[in-house]
Amino acid sequence: MAHRILIVEDEISLATTLSLSLQVEGFNVQAVHTGHQALVALFHEDLPDLVILDLSLPDIGGEDLCRRIRAHGITARVPVMMLSNCAEEKDRIRGFEAGTDDFLAKPFNLREFKLRVQAILRRCGTAQPMGDPILLVGELRIDTGAHRAWVGSNELELTVLEFKLLTTLMQRQGRVQSREQLLQDVWQYNAGVTTRTVDTHVRRLRSKLLTSRDRVETVRGVGYRFQNRQGQ
Repeated sequence: MAHRILIVEDEISLATTLSLSLQVEGFNVQAVHTGHQALVALFHEDLPDLVILDLSLPDIGGEDLCRRIRAHGITARVPVMMLSNCAEEKDRIRGFEAGTDDFLAKPFNLREFKLRVQAILRRCGTAQPMGDPILLVGELRIDTGAHRAWVGSNELELTVLEFKLLTTLMQRQGRVQSREQLLQDVWQYNAGVTTRTVDTHVRRLRSKLLTSRDRVETVRGVGYRFQNRQGQ
């Protein structure tokens, strides 16, 4: 079945161009032009496999809409790619803090756009590792097959990238992972992604881990390590 992609872009000519370029690749594409239309599409129609979201919309801001997507249980794990006329680092950071999985500044090359779309969808559909699908450290438990995580009895609402980041760290518990290595293994490409992206996602992940947040340790000047010591 073809992946379903929702484009939320108020510039109609750009939305049409993006839609046609993805349809040629075999994707099922729906384009809307306001935040309210996007909410209707998200909550009253089939759930998309990816949302491509313009930062500047005429009614609901792209950041606000992204936060709504992340806050709702139905849509929390739907990946989001944010488009923006602003290319400054602070704008990218704001986008990642709102919950986007990727950020692309306008104007952009259509080939790069399609490669980024394919990369996000690969991350969402990556086969689970062989062996025991349950990862358990203290109160933190991950079912990799079901793509679900808990701290104690509390189920966590993680994005696709947050889940993959946590799983990667847990599978390598006790070993330091550099930011560059995490970019390669979790994001699967380096172009357009800075090491600060890793820091932003780790910060968001920690905020969701409740009593297990301190297990994700910062190793100053290197990267991060998942700690499995008793009593930690």
